[in-house]
Amino acid sequence: MLREMASDKFNDNRKHRERLRARFEHGGLSSLADHEIVELLLTLGFPRRDCKPQAHEAIRRFKNLKGVLEAPSEELARIEGLGERSTIALRLIRDVSQRLIRDRTIDTGISYSSAEDVFDYLKISIASRPREVFKVLYLNNRNQLIEEKTLFEGTVNRSAVYPREVMQDALREHASALIFAHNHPSGCLEPSPEDKNLTRTLVFAAIFMQLKVLDHLIITQDGYYSFAEHGLVERWESEYIKLNMPGS
Repeated sequence: MLREMASDKFNDNRKHRERLRARFEHGGLSSLADHEIVELLLTLGFPRRDCKPQAHEAIRRFKNLKGVLEAPSEELARIEGLGERSTIALRLIRDVSQRLIRDRTIDTGISYSSAEDVFDYLKISIASRPREVFKVLYLNNRNQLIEEKTLFEGTVNRSAVYPREVMQDALREHASALIFAHNHPSGCLEPSPEDKNLTRTLVFAAIFMQLKVLDHLIITQDGYYSFAEHGLVERWESEYIKLNMPGS
């Protein structure tokens, strides 16, 4: 009897997954609710398991599909029944999506015209990281992305960014402009004294190498802080000019 019940449950789960896949094949993502999309993604890690309870719980905790995909792996792992394979599947989908956006941005030559553009581009990839990640966007003279590099990934309270390495990469990529971005896992958007000192140093180094720093963004789940919008990049550019004027 128990074996028959288990067999019936397995068949029901299999038919349910087949119905979801058929709906996706014929109607795409728009034919599925958020929890159904999450359920399909989870079956990549557990193709024979009923993932519906975990999908519903993930949506309950993180509100929607976007929230689930941006959630830290540590938070996802707290959902009962979600193992490492499931969280890796969700991270893989998120990171592949970000890679696709990056490659398409490079191929189509989209120009960055505001801090919000950079925030929209990078939020998924770094906002929810549990540790600080420092990225550099290398741009041409039309502010189009040439290359993106993760320069450092470390602990929450420490970072190690070497201006010489940044400038060497800029020259190698034939870049004309740079945008820096890093996340604050604490959620605080205010730049630390170390953030300001580093950015000032990078602005000075870029001017010396005849490059332009367009901005430095601090990114969290709730928004961003733009050094350029707060006038800091322009202030340090003026400071560099004054320091290097004859007789100063």
